[in-house]
Amino acid sequence: MIKLIASDLDGTLLQNGAQALTPRTVPLILRLAECGIIFAAASGRQYPNLVRLFGAAAAKMAFLCENGAFVVYRGRTVEKSKMDPQNTAALIADILAQDDCEVLISGESTSYILPKNKDFFDHMQNTVKNNVRIISALADIPEEIIKVSAYRRAGIAQTAPYFISRWEGSFKCTVSGFQWIDFVHGSVNKGAALASLLASLKIKPDEAAAFGDNYNDLEMLSFVGSGFVMENAAPEIYCRYPLKARCVEDTLERFYDRRMRNPMTPIGGC
Repeated sequence: MIKLIASDLDGTLLQNGAQALTPRTVPLILRLAECGIIFAAASGRQYPNLVRLFGAAAAKMAFLCENGAFVVYRGRTVEKSKMDPQNTAALIADILAQDDCEVLISGESTSYILPKNKDFFDHMQNTVKNNVRIISALADIPEEIIKVSAYRRAGIAQTAPYFISRWEGSFKCTVSGFQWIDFVHGSVNKGAALASLLASLKIKPDEAAAFGDNYNDLEMLSFVGSGFVMENAAPEIYCRYPLKARCVEDTLERFYDRRMRNPMTPIGGC
């Protein structure tokens, strides 16, 4: 019986570049909670951003933030993975040395930037809607760093191979969408974060489902009993998993309907 459902956001729950949930999403998450199914948002986004996005449902949810570096359930920290300060400083300097890249430095609740272009600050604050602060030096950051991201407006594909070859021995490096590559502690991924969450809730992996579309979702999709890959996923990801979804909310509705018809019926294959 499914007890927890995790979903990636961008490209999965949020389709076609959307920055807001559909009107169906929050009421559906609340209905799932009423019948004992926890919904977890698994994203590269920061915690306050996700809380604002999910509004009234946030208090009943779990969050796998910053690609799994920070895990929260009902306001309680479950897991937090910090990055090595010395290697992180070198990584940030390397990103800034690339002419067309910006760097985003993530703490628990605030993103820090050293913007080359004012448009980057506007994008993070007004489009992505992060809590964001401009700094002049790393010494201005008053907390531990849990994730670093490189942003390239024209697309990260051209630059990602360099970053991966240079830094994959020091960090977990993951392309996250069209414009971003994320760096976290080497042990961090959405699957490991979900494992920590499930262990804290005494839920077995085969009692969980997940939705995803990109490379940073692979560990999570493989860890759960029912991993749904989105129809818009890259072909090499799409072919790995037998369960497919066109729209997360449509599949969640089927989870809910089956639970209400028969509370003891497994619903992983809907």
